[in-house]
Amino acid sequence: MKTNHLIRSFVERVAGPSGAPRVEGPVVIPSASSVGSAFDADRSRTGPADDGRAAPTRVAGAGAADALVRRTWTRARNRRRRVLYLSSPIGLGHAQRDVAIAAALRERRPDLEIDWLAQHPVTRVLAQHGERVHPASAWLRNESGHVEHEAGEHDLHAFQAIRRMDEILVNNFMVFSDVVEGGDYDLVVGDEAWDVDYFLHENPELKRFAFAWMTDFVGWLPMPDGGPHEAALTADYNAEMIEQRARFARVRDRSVFVGSLDDVVDQPFGPDLPSIRSWTADNFSFAGYVTGFDPVAAAAEALAVRASLGVGTDERLCVVTVGGSGVGGPMLQRVLDAVPAARSLAPDLRFVVVAGPRIDPASFSAPDGATVLGYVPDLYRLSAACDVAVVQGGLTTCMELTALRKPFVYVPLRHHFEQSFHVRARLDRYEAGRHLPYEEAVDPDGLAEAIAKEAGREVAYRPVETDGAARAADLLADLV
Repeated sequence: MKTNHLIRSFVERVAGPSGAPRVEGPVVIPSASSVGSAFDADRSRTGPADDGRAAPTRVAGAGAADALVRRTWTRARNRRRRVLYLSSPIGLGHAQRDVAIAAALRERRPDLEIDWLAQHPVTRVLAQHGERVHPASAWLRNESGHVEHEAGEHDLHAFQAIRRMDEILVNNFMVFSDVVEGGDYDLVVGDEAWDVDYFLHENPELKRFAFAWMTDFVGWLPMPDGGPHEAALTADYNAEMIEQRARFARVRDRSVFVGSLDDVVDQPFGPDLPSIRSWTADNFSFAGYVTGFDPVAAAAEALAVRASLGVGTDERLCVVTVGGSGVGGPMLQRVLDAVPAARSLAPDLRFVVVAGPRIDPASFSAPDGATVLGYVPDLYRLSAACDVAVVQGGLTTCMELTALRKPFVYVPLRHHFEQSFHVRARLDRYEAGRHLPYEEAVDPDGLAEAIAKEAGREVAYRPVETDGAARAADLLADLV
């Protein structure tokens, strides 16, 4: 399968402004599968040397003459087990849990090779952990950039943003299709890889591998101010998904919910549609929550982390973070505006504000008692060292703080149905966090008061599972 966008991209690179070619000789159009061929050529293959025929494939190298890459067919039983892992790039929470699951999967299958088809900021986490990113990832269109374009001031209509992402989803599925066509993958894991799941159900004949779907929520839900129109749209999306699963159940070899059944919202998919919780119980396996770290070990490092930040033993630390996307800038500024008022209520408070990988920390001016950082690897270590936190409302950060038993204020993005309904319902079940609407957070005095009150609160959260990565890996291991 060759994709139009790859053809256009290559033509633009080799043609001048007038359309005259800048290179002479035969032009070879690379596809993701041909890049995969070159990628595979560098791998060590097991099995006898004469178990297949070698066929040279010409691919175009960047800034170099065309090179001949020799592909060798290897008998299936002599190949190493191979997994292609896709992790949602909207935020960093998926990447953290997926790296933990991949590590647990390797413990169960030591001969496993895992490639990642990934976008920024996921690639930042993968590089930190030494994971291998497939070179065709360069052709993916960035979902985080689309989400940031759709966002207003602490306002992201998540459902509508997904509806307007068709071009990106189609593009990225075509890249994926090329990669698996030439990749000999035994298993594809899609952690909220909406493009792959949807288009495989639309084109089930393209499936030539085991496929595992993972998610931490089920069901599109309308926002109240969306009125009957949005309620009808979300119900239609849900009905289509239910119909796809009923007609082509074989597309997913396993559906894994990151959490327990009680974490699933207990309301209908829409008029005359089943209950989300009951349908999920019938169609998913449950891994429990995946933190991606050991809370006890993280707590043991807390004093060292505090010392590295210059936080004194007589000070309390407030960590402020908005996750891995670029939509949280306004919230960070609101907290910085509230720092003087918060320190007047609690003079021992120190603030560390984490901008993340897609927000420029230099765009903020830090008041006395506050420090602004950029991307912080293993952010949970900072969370383990804090006395209180202010966060945006993403599931991963909130559940990290819950597992670490830290008081926190969370301010969901307006019109973000997942943060407003799914995440809040789960946090309510754990009796964790203090919900604060953004309309109240814009008042510096009100926000300061909420932070000061939480900083002195003893928490009694329900315990969070610590074996989620291992349980998820067990669910995947028998597919590869």
